[in-house]
Amino acid sequence: MADTVTQLLLERAEDDNPAIIYDDKRWTWREYIAEASRWAAATITAADTTRPMHVGALLGNTPEMLIALAAGALGGYVTVGVNNTRRGEALAADISRADCQILLVDAAHRPLLDGLDLPAVTIFDVDGDEWRSRAAQAGELTPYSVPGPMDPFMLIFTSGTSGNPKPVRFAHMMIPFAGPPLVQKFGITSDDVCYLSMPLFHSAVLLGGYCVALVAGAAIVPAPFSASTFLDDIRRYGATYAHYVGKALAYVLATPEKLDDADNPLRAAFGNEATDRDLNEFSRRFGCSMWDGYGSTELAVIITREPGTPAGSIGKGFPGVAVYNSQTLTECPRAKFDENGALANADEAIGEIVNTSGGGLFTGYHNDDKATGERLHDGMYWSGDLAYVDDDGWFYLAGRTGDWMRVDGENMAAGPVERVLLRLPQINRVAVYAVPDEHVGDAVMAAIVLGDDDSLTPAQFEEFLGAQRDLSPKAWPRYVRINSDLPTTATNKILKRELKNEGATAAGGNLWIRPARSRAYEVAGR
Repeated sequence: MADTVTQLLLERAEDDNPAIIYDDKRWTWREYIAEASRWAAATITAADTTRPMHVGALLGNTPEMLIALAAGALGGYVTVGVNNTRRGEALAADISRADCQILLVDAAHRPLLDGLDLPAVTIFDVDGDEWRSRAAQAGELTPYSVPGPMDPFMLIFTSGTSGNPKPVRFAHMMIPFAGPPLVQKFGITSDDVCYLSMPLFHSAVLLGGYCVALVAGAAIVPAPFSASTFLDDIRRYGATYAHYVGKALAYVLATPEKLDDADNPLRAAFGNEATDRDLNEFSRRFGCSMWDGYGSTELAVIITREPGTPAGSIGKGFPGVAVYNSQTLTECPRAKFDENGALANADEAIGEIVNTSGGGLFTGYHNDDKATGERLHDGMYWSGDLAYVDDDGWFYLAGRTGDWMRVDGENMAAGPVERVLLRLPQINRVAVYAVPDEHVGDAVMAAIVLGDDDSLTPAQFEEFLGAQRDLSPKAWPRYVRINSDLPTTATNKILKRELKNEGATAAGGNLWIRPARSRAYEVAGR
């Protein structure tokens, strides 16, 4: 049984089923692997083998990105997934931090490199004649190495929601580990078409989409994400399986519903961190089955939904997954709820999600022992995510460790408040976070994006909050900003640090303020 990406690819070297579908172009698996082998040979002949064999890929969701991924595996070198939403010195720092000696770029992203200082980095434009000629004349591939299961297939940068992105060593075995359960659950075969619109430089789509196609021999449709063209693409390509991240579902659901939305070939979708409301609504609207899980780029903690998962829960953890107090290094008590269903012991029940067995498949960050030590210490992996667990072992996310708020002398986490606010049908996306209180501690602020055709008044919002019996009065947002969109990472995670930096302002939208000891909201500036 294959335990590396290299082995999975070589098993398909003579497979004439479709591998890549893009616009009106088609590649079989045989053609895909042959082209990737040429790219690998061309890369190795241009490399300095005395330096780390790290090859950056600053590419879009295109066949070229898929070819670059396969080339790295076949050539036995490490592909660096370069985040194509980064700019300027931040982009240059990522390339340097990952020790890229070669950088593959396409015409669409070549301008991002203008003016950047990239010493000792050889840049190839994969859309240019020089690269095409080099690949065509590269000759037979002699791999740089033959990777083992725990050798890095890629360096993948974290999302950077809580600081500078860090390059994670993403082991080969993660792909053959993640693929079979999804293939089995959804019955994926070589007749299926996998629609992959999340960034191919990130782990989410590799572990939720690429692995499925590679294990089953299904076709891949790489595509840039667009909420407005999502359904058209599904129909156009005959896509039967799709990967998503939670906020992307919200973007799609914000588009106006049509009577024939369910008239499409999509059978199943898998992803992570979607809300219950969005999972149910997407399944109803588009007529497909959904399965959602929790995980991080590091893949040290795995939590999945299973039958019977309560509303609001992200599921149950794999063995060793628990919630711990980071100060006492002990497991947190189980969550207790009051008669209204509100969390009654947040101070003691909310803690950090850990893997008590160690790092799992996480082998550390590249060239960053300090950051690795912050995740791996005291014999456990510390995720940086807050959660609580009920008496039956169900996990509930409470935000990031930076999402703690101190409101009127009480500790409060953002996650439970966000789940309550998402009950309001007009709200499509929301982020809850702390801003400074005018006296002491924190004030609660909510940044909200409404559905495309929806509206909301301060009075309607107040009425809704008053009807939520499991929402503490202290959790009512003091400030509410309504925006057409919010700052996000490349994988559509909301960047709360940017929201916090903007403070209690409208930031181009509308701002409502609830005066202290009042329930009514006032529109700022009136």
